[in-house]
Amino acid sequence: MSIACKKLNFGDTISIISPSSPSSKETIDYSLDKLKSLKFNYKIYDNLYENLGYLAGSDENRANDFNSALKDDNTKAIMCIRGGYGTLRIMDLIHWSFFKKNPKIFMGFSDITPILNYIFKKFNVITFHSPMLTSDLDNIYSKNSLINSITIPKNNHYIENPKNINLKSFTTNKNIATGNIVGGNLSLICSTISTKYEIPFKNNILFIEEINESPYKIDRMLMHLYLSGKISECSGLILGQFTNCSDDNNVEVQNVLLEKLNLFKKPCIYNLCAGHGEPRLTIPIGAKAKINISNSTIEILEKTVI
Repeated sequence: MSIACKKLNFGDTISIISPSSPSSKETIDYSLDKLKSLKFNYKIYDNLYENLGYLAGSDENRANDFNSALKDDNTKAIMCIRGGYGTLRIMDLIHWSFFKKNPKIFMGFSDITPILNYIFKKFNVITFHSPMLTSDLDNIYSKNSLINSITIPKNNHYIENPKNINLKSFTTNKNIATGNIVGGNLSLICSTISTKYEIPFKNNILFIEEINESPYKIDRMLMHLYLSGKISECSGLILGQFTNCSDDNNVEVQNVLLEKLNLFKKPCIYNLCAGHGEPRLTIPIGAKAKINISNSTIEILEKTVI
């Protein structure tokens, strides 16, 4: 079994960090007020408002804030403000031993994908592929999925789309796949292959989402996973949202995905509302799960917080 962190209670304090790209002070302050309205307190560190082009400050400063949050005994969780780019630049600067001494809920997605998966890989601790500080939490499904995931311990439970958006399944000769959920943003998954931060594919269920990549780039990255043997290692697949993944060639990204599923021959649930679209469901990275092709379900088989 994976290790679940302690749940959040309303009134608990969340560390806010910016390991990737910057946001404006106005956007950050507005979003902090929104977090407060959800009945959580927050703590920020020295460099949250920094802006260095496409980075939220220097690598050293972003890593320092991250390390401060990891060792902060007064906060119960860590939430990133946004993705963009920059996480890979600071992975070697993070004092991971601080997390081992003081594990806590970690939340983010997109460029945060390497961190989510490395925490699970290194410590066997569940993290959350979830909305971030500047995400739109006015969407009721996104908000409820996040809040319920981090505040309510649940035994076996299902990850479900809103009732008007059906989960779909790709049929193979195998109807059931089990494994820990790993993955996140496709570009970041591919970027970590053959590094020490490569996600743990073997016998796990690979979750993939993407934004602003043309269909041929999606094709190329999926072929990279296939030719490198990573797809064959997985027990199954979950496909989330592929947002704004179009070009001028009249190629639908959905057709690219279905073509690749025919090649992969792996059990797959797709059309999950998780990624860069709305609503944006929270996915527990590292949690033991079962996907059932016969009834298009995703079942979490263990508590993700305690």
